[in-house]
Amino acid sequence: MQYRSDKYGNKISILGYGCMRFSQSLGRIDIDKTEKEILAAYEAGVNYFDTAYIYTGSEAALGEILSRNNIRDKVNIATKLPHYMLKNSDSMDKYFNEELKRLKTDYVDYYLMHMLTDIKTWERLKGLGITEWLEKKKASGEIRQIGFSYHGNSDMFCKLLDEYDWDFCQIQYNYLDEHSQAGATGLHYAAQKGIPVVIMEPLRGGRLVNNLPGEAVKLFEKYPVKRSPAEWAFRWLWNQPEVTCVLSGMNSIETVQENTRAADEVQIGEFGADEFELLDKVVKAINSNMKVGCTGCRYCMPCPRNVDIPGTFAAYNRSYSDGKLRGLFDYMMCTALRKDSTAASNCIGCGKCETHCPQNIEIRKQLQNARKRFEGPVYRLTRKIMPLFMRY
Repeated sequence: MQYRSDKYGNKISILGYGCMRFSQSLGRIDIDKTEKEILAAYEAGVNYFDTAYIYTGSEAALGEILSRNNIRDKVNIATKLPHYMLKNSDSMDKYFNEELKRLKTDYVDYYLMHMLTDIKTWERLKGLGITEWLEKKKASGEIRQIGFSYHGNSDMFCKLLDEYDWDFCQIQYNYLDEHSQAGATGLHYAAQKGIPVVIMEPLRGGRLVNNLPGEAVKLFEKYPVKRSPAEWAFRWLWNQPEVTCVLSGMNSIETVQENTRAADEVQIGEFGADEFELLDKVVKAINSNMKVGCTGCRYCMPCPRNVDIPGTFAAYNRSYSDGKLRGLFDYMMCTALRKDSTAASNCIGCGKCETHCPQNIEIRKQLQNARKRFEGPVYRLTRKIMPLFMRY
């Protein structure tokens, strides 16, 4: 296993264990099977395990496995504060103490604000006393390092990085999302600030492994170096020195073995022109059914009506490549889970965006298409009731 350093020089395995999708049996976590998989990863050198309060059963399962194998102090636990559920400052201790109990520990190595969305959300948390609370927990040793996870555009991500002295961050990033979400722009900005970056969704929720178009599969098969689609995706990430750790939701011994082998062998900068050309062709094959030819360049931004144009188009395209529900989820993340809506329906048709688009996209027309596809009863209901459950 290879390691990269966090902000304080601690060694983090370049492969992390994503604990959101532990092995299941009869609708519940299969603790015995999961234990074997976690121990196989641990023995191969994985030392970073990522869970969250809202991952049903995950914290408790991880805590039980680490405790009964007496390896808690030999690994790093990352878990997350469900800040969107906070009603007052007392809620912080309530959720944190519950997490410690589940994890059978008295400290958390890496603690994240889960799905931090925007500056206004962070301002609300500061109003509740989050910064004082975090510093108190850090001073006591109950929290070792503080970060946040993020789904959204690169502009807001960079602004959030500037709002606090973060120890690390976590973003969605893969070769298909190089220019969407926080993207390469956010990755490099974090690196410039000396903030380690943990990667989630390296396989785009399995999209870069399962249901690849036939042309993409053929491209991988014809390439002289034989690697699985998953290994190509991981190696693309590890090729970049700005990437600290890549999470993988491993739920088979075979997956653990394949991923840890690649993490042993990979080298920064190993990709050459041929490898990048291959993945460019794969991306084009995956995107062949794209409805909007948006590259995520963001020349159309900012929108005077606060529409997240690149985020909307990324979700719109994904709804055709990965299914409408996946696209709708992305659309809700980038437009509805915000203090101020960034929905396509905000568009007033001023056309300012189109004057800057290098792809000559009919942005106003396509925003209306996205609105019709996504902003149905489910979206409207979600947007209406979200404030009742999420104190963002």
